[in-house]
Amino acid sequence: MFKLKSDRVAICLAACLMGAPVLAQEDQGAHVSIELNAVQPVEDACRISFLVQNGHDLDIEHAVYEAVLFDTEGRVDRLTLFDFGALPSARPRVRQFVVPGLACPSLGRLLINGAETCAGENVPELACSKDLELRSRTEIEVLG
Repeated sequence: MFKLKSDRVAICLAACLMGAPVLAQEDQGAHVSIELNAVQPVEDACRISFLVQNGHDLDIEHAVYEAVLFDTEGRVDRLTLFDFGALPSARPRVRQFVVPGLACPSLGRLLINGAETCAGENVPELACSKDLELRSRTEIEVLG
């Protein structure tokens, strides 16, 4: 009898553990999330690293975002495009961009102005911009 109970517990535990990744994916939701993960000075430029994840059921084949970089005084430094390339469904990707002539310490805020391109087979029109989730692991504020 004890053996049967422990078998049931083991089966329940295994079923719960197997379902955990599915729940984690569902929690992400159908949106794109972009995290400003790091900035690093390189020669006469600033390397900006993002962690991006596509929470849609479909792969996004090409995503380009328009970004506005503000200095620490709140003035617009420049408008640029960040080409994130392909974003497979439910898989995190790191993308790095080197911005010439930008000193990392002078970057105060980054505004994602919108999606310039969001393409893929059967990808909804607003897939890259609707419910866009933005965050920062740096002292630089990210807006959208």
